[in-house]
Amino acid sequence: MTGAWEAALAEASSPSWTQRVRAGRDLASFADVPEAAEALVGLLLDVEDTAVTRQTAQALARVGTPAAVRLIALAVAEADDNQADWLRTGVHDALVGPDGLPGVAGACGKLARDPEEAVRRGAAHVSMWTDGTRC
Repeated sequence: MTGAWEAALAEASSPSWTQRVRAGRDLASFADVPEAAEALVGLLLDVEDTAVTRQTAQALARVGTPAAVRLIALAVAEADDNQADWLRTGVHDALVGPDGLPGVAGACGKLARDPEEAVRRGAAHVSMWTDGTRC
């Protein structure tokens, strides 16, 4: 593990919301790495601060890979209504960016066939957030 990788993992459990937000951004591109994935789901479901949830969802949506969107889908399946609203806001923030993000809708299509029911259910919600495109 590199020093930056270890630092980002440590920040994911920091009492500081700003450090947790930074961890979400820094770890998003490693969504396919089990240690990062576990930390990212924790950040998506952060009970301390909605900014962590929103910014982590935005970072993962910007990555747009099936692995990144899968983590958002898992979080959506576990989220309460308030967390789900902030997850949606984070995804929306990424979608309305200058590039738009067609990768999110495409990832949802792949996740619709995921063996885990929670992922399929969460992906269906995320898909609806991408201009009504359904998985």
